[in-house]
Amino acid sequence: MEIELAIPEDRIGVLIGKEGEIKERIENETGCKLRIDSKTGVVRIQCEDPISFMRVQDVIKAIAHGFNPEVAMKLLQDDMMVLEIIDLSTYVSPKHLERIKGRIIGKEGKMRKFIEDVLNVNVSVYGKTVAIIGAAESVGIAREAIEMLVEGAQHSTVQRFLERKRRELKMRGLDWF
Repeated sequence: MEIELAIPEDRIGVLIGKEGEIKERIENETGCKLRIDSKTGVVRIQCEDPISFMRVQDVIKAIAHGFNPEVAMKLLQDDMMVLEIIDLSTYVSPKHLERIKGRIIGKEGKMRKFIEDVLNVNVSVYGKTVAIIGAAESVGIAREAIEMLVEGAQHSTVQRFLERKRRELKMRGLDWF
């Protein structure tokens, strides 16, 4: 299997890593081959294993959307981890994009950190997108919280929503015992 993905110019170095260490690590952990054109940002992925093929694409997309490689690599280690990318330009006009990104991040990064801590996810606000890495159910809740912020909900309302969802997740987790 083979596919080409384009990544932003400023993320090429992050994907390659110091002396090629990140690229090499991805290749070693997945058995896939990566060819990166550092001028165009085109990444060619060649892979035999379909599962690894899908995971490598997610790791590259995660790095392209602002995650550091260590966080992106979680997608390789844990079967339960998923990547969700929200394109903010489908919700707001370009002139409101910076304001909306600011609402999602919050003052001194507090809102983003709150979402990450409550749901045990990682959130990256980069360019016109918000990307989330975590367990599928938690990522879905984080997406809902981010959509609430985009639609103008107050931070306190979103925080209460997240705390309620966290309690529900914990209660459901107890059902297994």
